[in-house]
Amino acid sequence: MYYTRLIESTIRSKMSYIGAIQIEGPKWCGKSTTGSLFATTIVKLQDPIVFKRYQVYASTSKEDLLYGEKPILFDEWQKIPDIWDFVRLDVDDHPGEPGLFILTGSAKPVEDNARHSGTGRVAKIRMRPMSLFESCNSSGEVSLSALFQDPELPVRGKSELTISDQVDLVCRGGWPGIVQSPKSTTYGYLRDYFEVLVSSDIMDIDGIKRSPNKAKAVLKSYARAISTLTDFQTIARDLENVGEGIDIKTLGSYVSVFEKLFIIENVEAWTPKLRSASTIRTKAKKQFVDPSIAVVALGAHAQELKEDMETFGFFFESMVTRDLRVYLESVNGEVFHYRDSMNLEVDCILRLDDGRWAAVEVKVGGNKIEEAAANLMKLRDRVDTSQMRKPSFLMVIYGGQHAYRRPDGVIVVPIGCLRD
Repeated sequence: MYYTRLIESTIRSKMSYIGAIQIEGPKWCGKSTTGSLFATTIVKLQDPIVFKRYQVYASTSKEDLLYGEKPILFDEWQKIPDIWDFVRLDVDDHPGEPGLFILTGSAKPVEDNARHSGTGRVAKIRMRPMSLFESCNSSGEVSLSALFQDPELPVRGKSELTISDQVDLVCRGGWPGIVQSPKSTTYGYLRDYFEVLVSSDIMDIDGIKRSPNKAKAVLKSYARAISTLTDFQTIARDLENVGEGIDIKTLGSYVSVFEKLFIIENVEAWTPKLRSASTIRTKAKKQFVDPSIAVVALGAHAQELKEDMETFGFFFESMVTRDLRVYLESVNGEVFHYRDSMNLEVDCILRLDDGRWAAVEVKVGGNKIEEAAANLMKLRDRVDTSQMRKPSFLMVIYGGQHAYRRPDGVIVVPIGCLRD
């Protein structure tokens, strides 16, 4: 069964005006399947026979390489990096003709300074695992894009998800291939995914030999730091404490590989104009593209998280961050976090490319909503609105059931009611 993806509208839009698009994201998130909906010719470079044939074409014949009715989809194009320049040149040869090529890839290619950036010819689109709305686990009664358009909209909705359900969804992740799988088998799928990631993918990306044990240790330590501002020095000490002494440089190299594989996706700091002399902390918040990777890295199970709500809170924030990123992608926005020298911290800042923004606090339980709302209003009052816009809205996303607007204007929304 195919689940409609929000990214489809972005693909359709960009293919209407630019010659080529590049869809990038982690393996198994649905890039090939969704990209194929928009292609007439599909070239699967993960097929060894096809790969060898196109390797020859790349060195002998542009016509054979680009043969086929357009749009042409090159799946895992980074296996033959020269495809990028051939596509770019063909777009130049057909000025004014949009939607000629689709490039999908689950790893960033080895850096080549001679390769053209593709500006004006190739538009990049980031694809992530599915949000709860896409996997039909959210009712979608509260729309972020609608609230940005009209912040005074009535807010109503009810989520059917229990906390137990949400733990299971964190552990399952947003991977299309297992959305309909029974809970008893999803962990096995994810464990296999993880093993391939640390034993094969980390070397396939650039041919450099790396230690699977060190890779596992790095991801495990990173998972312990999920949804926090933990620095590299602390992670390195954590690795040393568990018997995996890895210096900062080596740690950085492993993290860089996982970023190139779109597995680690940290949340950058937001730097607004402030009324006060507070200093904004610029550390990135440690985050994965999907919380299920952290669950597997730690060897955790749903039952353990159900019995440890404090730990689950960090994973819940990770799931919310994933969903917000998926939703913001469809409205040309990004997700940041905020923390300043006066220890004011706000979990997520939603910023659109036109300057509109909103602040979001994430809490599992309803007993933390008052504290979260107070934090949001402190940030609202701290931002210098003479130099930038006021927030479009303030929102608390939680694990409860009911969506509503508080008397102070703060919107409270269950993750199971949210959509783009």
